[in-house]
Amino acid sequence: MIHLSARLQAIASLVEPGAAVIDVGTDHGRIPVWLAQSGVAARVLATDIRSGPLAGAAALAEKTGVGERVTLRLTDGLAGICPDGWNTVIIAGMGGETIASILAAAPWTRNGVRLILSPHSKRAVLRRFLTENGYRILSERLTEDAGRIYPILTAEGGSSGSYTPAELQLGKLEQIAGDGLFGPYLDGCIARAEKAAPYSGEASALAAEYRQIKRRLFPHDDSK
Repeated sequence: MIHLSARLQAIASLVEPGAAVIDVGTDHGRIPVWLAQSGVAARVLATDIRSGPLAGAAALAEKTGVGERVTLRLTDGLAGICPDGWNTVIIAGMGGETIASILAAAPWTRNGVRLILSPHSKRAVLRRFLTENGYRILSERLTEDAGRIYPILTAEGGSSGSYTPAELQLGKLEQIAGDGLFGPYLDGCIARAEKAAPYSGEASALAAEYRQIKRRLFPHDDSK
């Protein structure tokens, strides 16, 4: 069984047994190969916009003996993918704007598809897109890898309701505040907002809202 980093393992763990999975922007194909090796996924399609990483994914699949169980496709996002039968889509390691544009071009992902999304930046952009375009955010979790904390969302078609500006950045508190990494994640968000506050009224307002959240959730933290 190949080894996955903490971040990739956290993403793969959200795939339900027997799922038919598309991994968008697969890079070197570690998640699809792990899903095939472990037997978690019934079938796996790995896509990438670049031929080099896709060739690396093909080599890894052959080396690990799952070449016949991992299908590879050179394409931009989900372009040209027939949605029939695919019930899980993973999009990780990209900015929130890019993930949103991929989903916008594939509206079929609102119909009976489980989304596993891990944006590396522009997280508020992605959450806003989901909440305004017919998706429901089901869960939020955090994972730490190489000294950085990353959010992982699951979503499906439906309605998410309204989000405050801070919730667009952090996620719904009832979904994420209980995560053991939420405290340091919130501290990082506070630090970035306060650094930008002298130059941005929006950042200043966010910093204030973050501080209110911290006082409410961590009343005994002297750093507040």
